[in-house]
Amino acid sequence: MFYDTETNAHGLPHDPVKAIVAPRPIGWISSVSASGAVNLAPYSYFNMFAAAPPIVGFSSEGLKDSVSFIAETREFVCNLATYDLRDAINATSAPLPRGSSEFEHAGLETAPSRLVKPPRVKAAPAALECRLVSIQELQTSEGRKLDRWLVIGHVVGVHIDDRYIVNGRFDMAGAGTIARCGYADYIVADHVFSLSRPKGGGGNYSGS
Repeated sequence: MFYDTETNAHGLPHDPVKAIVAPRPIGWISSVSASGAVNLAPYSYFNMFAAAPPIVGFSSEGLKDSVSFIAETREFVCNLATYDLRDAINATSAPLPRGSSEFEHAGLETAPSRLVKPPRVKAAPAALECRLVSIQELQTSEGRKLDRWLVIGHVVGVHIDDRYIVNGRFDMAGAGTIARCGYADYIVADHVFSLSRPKGGGGNYSGS
C-alpha cells in the first residue's frame, strides 16, 4: 500500500507511521517553573543527537507545561523510563491542572539534582540533568508552522544507580528500559546483542 500524508487516506483504523518509526525512547521529563511548580511528563518523541558533549531533545505536541516551564527556567531532567515504573509513567501523562504535581499524583518520590533545579525521579535507574539549548517551533516543508515544539538540551550531569553498572557498562536490559511503539504498545529491553562494524565504517551509526 501507499498513501500520502496530506490526505492520510490509508484506510486503516489508526495512522501506522508511529508504529513504523518505533520503538522510540521515552524521555520522562521533569521541570520546574519560575514560581517553583514541578512538572513530570513522558515524551516518546525523544532521543540523543550528539555524544560529546551529550545533546538530547524531545518534542511536545502543543505548548504544554513541560515546554513552558523549561522556557522559564532553562533546565530539565530526563529520567529513564523502565518496566517497573510503567504504571507511574503512564499516570504522569494525565492532563492535570497547571501547577499540579505529577510526582504526587503518581506516588513518586523526588530526589535532588546536582547541577539543575528540577528534581529527578528517585526510583529511576538513571537520569540526565540538562540545560536548555533551544526551543524551536516545528514547521512543514512548505513553511506552515505547527503547534509542535522541539526542546534541545545539553546534558551537564548524569545519575546512574550503581546496581545497573555491570562489567563497566550500563545494563539497559537489567534496568528494564522501555520504549514506545505505535498504538497503545510498548516494548521492554530484555535482550541485547552486539555487532562489530566494518573497519573504517560506521556510516550514520556514530558514537560508541
